[in-house]
Amino acid sequence: MPVITCIDDLKRLHRRRAPKMFYDYAESGSWTEQTFRENTTDFEKIRLRQKVAVDMSNRSTRTTMIGEEVAMPIALAPVGLTGMQSADGEIKAARAAEAFGVPFTLSTMSICSIEDVAEHTSKPFWFQLYVMRDEDFVDNVIGRAKAAGCSALVLTLDLQILGQRHKDLVNGLSAPPRPTPRTLLDLSTRWRWGLEMLGTKRRTFRNIVGHAKNVGNVQSLMSWTAEQFDPQLDWAKIRRIKEKWGGKLILKGILDEEDARKAVDVGADAIVVSNHGGRQLDGALSSIRMLPPILRAVGDQIEVHMDGGIRSGQDALKAVALGAKGTYIGRAYIYGLGAMGQAGVTRALEVLHKELDVSMAFCGRRDINDVGRDILYVPKDFEGEWQDA
Repeated sequence: MPVITCIDDLKRLHRRRAPKMFYDYAESGSWTEQTFRENTTDFEKIRLRQKVAVDMSNRSTRTTMIGEEVAMPIALAPVGLTGMQSADGEIKAARAAEAFGVPFTLSTMSICSIEDVAEHTSKPFWFQLYVMRDEDFVDNVIGRAKAAGCSALVLTLDLQILGQRHKDLVNGLSAPPRPTPRTLLDLSTRWRWGLEMLGTKRRTFRNIVGHAKNVGNVQSLMSWTAEQFDPQLDWAKIRRIKEKWGGKLILKGILDEEDARKAVDVGADAIVVSNHGGRQLDGALSSIRMLPPILRAVGDQIEVHMDGGIRSGQDALKAVALGAKGTYIGRAYIYGLGAMGQAGVTRALEVLHKELDVSMAFCGRRDINDVGRDILYVPKDFEGEWQDA
């Protein structure tokens, strides 16, 4: 068993053990990848305020997200193709999250279906919805999430059209991989991954195949997904989905104060300040930069979460100190999954928790719910002075 001290250790293992196209799928942004990079580097600009000679005993990172108790304010974000990083990946990640006591969010574009995950877990998980042109499919998948006992619907708003990710185009990304000479050569060196994949029947988008009209094989699936993201998604449709769902609703992809206010008006339970991990609008501001102004706009009216760039427990602590009620990790747990399967996801959570807990103590706090902006040094120009057009 390799010694894992930080998330970067898992990232290096992931790169060695997963097929290149799936590692690149996780470790990429759109176009120049500026936003993808700044999601992480902007955390480095914020510093922590050390306190000494304070009682550091009996610490707790326990809190709540949308009224659900969590072991720490970190949830597993929805990530497409998770089951291609490791066989039955969504099931493995969900089970690791459940055992640790943090929420798991299943993507619409998952390899394992809603029903697969529900069958292999005992506690409710969250389901992330992409709005498709096919309203019957949307209604059906919402009904399936209800039937599976999902406790929240995470509605993604920032993928009405697909951002261009150069690596995916170069690699010919597909699930399962197409048997091209280049792909076969890469897979020949990933024998452990291949053996695990041979042992599962879950190798394509099982939330879609057999549920969407005229989608029964890989070719029809690829055509369907290429055409289906709904470019006409608006606040009226969001209201319709909220009524159809009837439960806790989290709106993901908010990066603007006015949009945050509209989320409040539509009756969402929480918003996620997010730029889709830098995979959509390249050149957008990082999530952590946009968190403070959005909190000032709506923070006392709705629960505000954030994702994008969190690679350590210190990153999560900084986001909470700025005012986020919760944070989400995507790549951090995907590295673990691709490196070591379920054990790798557990190890990622352990690493993040220790970093969060110890750093909180060094900042003079024993309870995550008492953490505030006073434990931070934030540069005066951190949010920037931007001139509108």
